[in-house]
Amino acid sequence: MGRYVIRRLLQMIPVFIGATLLIFLMVHVMGDPVAGLCGDRRCDPATALRLKKEFGLDDPVWQQYLTYMGNVFTGDFGTAFNGQKVTELMSAAFPVTIRLTIVAIVFEIVIGISLGVLTGLRRGRPVDTAVLLLTLVVISVPTFVTGLVLQLLLGVQWGAIKPSVSSEASYDELLVPGLVLASVSLAYVTRLTRTSIAENRRADYVRTAIAKGLPRHRVITRHLLRNSLIPVVTFIGTDVGALMGGAIVTERIFNIHGVGFQLYQGILRQSTQTVVGFVTVLVLVFLAANLIVDLLYAVLDPRIRYA
Repeated sequence: MGRYVIRRLLQMIPVFIGATLLIFLMVHVMGDPVAGLCGDRRCDPATALRLKKEFGLDDPVWQQYLTYMGNVFTGDFGTAFNGQKVTELMSAAFPVTIRLTIVAIVFEIVIGISLGVLTGLRRGRPVDTAVLLLTLVVISVPTFVTGLVLQLLLGVQWGAIKPSVSSEASYDELLVPGLVLASVSLAYVTRLTRTSIAENRRADYVRTAIAKGLPRHRVITRHLLRNSLIPVVTFIGTDVGALMGGAIVTERIFNIHGVGFQLYQGILRQSTQTVVGFVTVLVLVFLAANLIVDLLYAVLDPRIRYA
């Protein structure tokens, strides 16, 4: 296990470098960041030259990347064009988005897996058909439509929630935004769990467990569910980073100042340091989530061993 983890960590190094280099190059083709600094008015040549020299934008792109990566390994993600350290923006944004992601993941696990097990055990029955239709509707409706409708109904007309989340962004305020963020993924988790349960239900080891006279709940939880959760855990693990990086729409609707909000502001203002800094951390989150998912396979299925 230890050698496997070390090998995976070493494999992450070229992936991390390649991903950050790609993001760095993509951000640099968005446009002239100096023009974004000057707003609607065009910068005079002297001011533009001074700003480029101050932010290191007059160097070649490859040199900017090497300088940036050297600073990243010392914990310096640069300075945003408003003069604020990117690490300060991260310290304010990531805790909010992490709480929002936790709420979304809990919805996925609790509701998604529960509905998946229920429909997988009752495949072809009315409850199965109803859940399949419901998940199809959820997948078909864009997230921004779901968010706006819930905000209008629950926040404006019925007054059950605040239309906008406060700056504290406590867990109770993030319940509805978390549900909106998790809605599409929750539908996929439900369908994936249903399919896996229905397939494994006909496996030999399940029939053997039933023939031994084991209680129904033990057959489901100890045998059927553990093996059926492997593809579901894979999806949820990779979805963690996707939820954190893809929360732009949800955070904009509910006025949540998290990672999505900062990324939107960075793209809007063409703030290279902000966008690359946040995406660099998200790349690390993706890599860590994938490693944890791989290690969870051995927990769910004892037959899996890592050399």
